[in-house]
Amino acid sequence: MLLVADSGSTKCDWLVSQSGKEDGKFSTIGFNPYFRTSENITAEIRKNTELCAIAPLVEELYFYGAGVSSLEMQKVVKDALAEIFVNAELTVDHDLLGAVYATSGDNTGISCILGTGSNSCYYDGQEVHEAVPSLSYILGDEASGSYYGKELLTRYLYKELPIEIHEAFEKEFNYTKEDIFTSIYQKPNANVYLAGFMKFLGRHVDHPWVKNLLFEGFTTFINIHISKYENYREVPVHFVGSLAVHFQDILKVACEKQGITVGEIIKKPVNNLLTYHWEKKCQKQS
Repeated sequence: MLLVADSGSTKCDWLVSQSGKEDGKFSTIGFNPYFRTSENITAEIRKNTELCAIAPLVEELYFYGAGVSSLEMQKVVKDALAEIFVNAELTVDHDLLGAVYATSGDNTGISCILGTGSNSCYYDGQEVHEAVPSLSYILGDEASGSYYGKELLTRYLYKELPIEIHEAFEKEFNYTKEDIFTSIYQKPNANVYLAGFMKFLGRHVDHPWVKNLLFEGFTTFINIHISKYENYREVPVHFVGSLAVHFQDILKVACEKQGITVGEIIKKPVNNLLTYHWEKKCQKQS
């Protein structure tokens, strides 16, 4: 039995297969090891009784996750998974590599993640190359959900929003500065809290201010991340994540203005990852 998992900071999608097709799917919270311990990850997985029921049958598990970019962070996740998937050969790696396999496969290209956080890499067909590091939601994560959420809250508190957006925000949330500060500075997972405001922006995406905010954010991401690869205008640039899918019209315009050829735009890489690893499994057996 083959199990594939793709984890962001907010949500983790799991697909299991015995035949090359989806035989079961599961959902848990996301497991970013910068914000979760091994014990916490194990406890959260155990809450999904259906996933735990098939755990002893899993022979191969491929887990790709946000924050799993070093051996130290990989160990946090791997130790947690080993407690539950006791019979499985475990492969734990960065979500960027998962994005590569889900979009480029074994072909060259640039793959980007635009979800709660953001990142990019170039894949030469054998190795992943990062031109600049991901700086997470405080220092970086340009064009991510947490980035746009931070921009929205900052403009709201500074009273810089257009009046109709300001009034709509107050009507929906009725937050004080203290409410916002508590959620960001005192409660865990501030990045997830910030990204939650993408739903509000999505409902007002036809407003010129929101469109411009999204466009400027995408342009910033392109300038900081994508344009750092020398051949960024010569290879397809792929995008993974719900934010990229929901706002792809604006994203495509930002890319077009920079001479970028947009490749795949997919919401969840887990289905493509299942196909990729099943095909690899079959190749090994043939």
